[in-house]
Amino acid sequence: MIDQMLSVFPESLPHLALAADTTVAPDIFAGPISLYHYLFVAGSLFALGVIGFLTRRNMIVMFLCTEMMFQAAGIALIAFSKFHLNHTGEVFVIFVLTIAAAEAALALALVVLLFRRRETLNAEDWALLRG
Repeated sequence: MIDQMLSVFPESLPHLALAADTTVAPDIFAGPISLYHYLFVAGSLFALGVIGFLTRRNMIVMFLCTEMMFQAAGIALIAFSKFHLNHTGEVFVIFVLTIAAAEAALALALVVLLFRRRETLNAEDWALLRG
């Protein structure tokens, strides 16, 4: 196919001539993506969310880490749903995302309210207010 293209337009496509002569090394990571790949991504994302939630004290960062954990759970549910040929997990993820969107709106409204009162988003400063 490349040789036919070069015979029609040989001067306008010199890069195709180089591509036709070079050999491509085999890709060692090529192959089917299994359930374990998806679960590894979901587990890694969930672990990063947990680590971020436990180590950071900024309320917005803590909130984003909880959202990252929600997304990791969604990836795992969709992966199981795909590999077991059942759409229940996909439907459940739609409901989880709806609840997460409502939770995001409430959490951000609460963060704005708390910032207006104390001018800080440090969670340790707000922990002192416990009765």
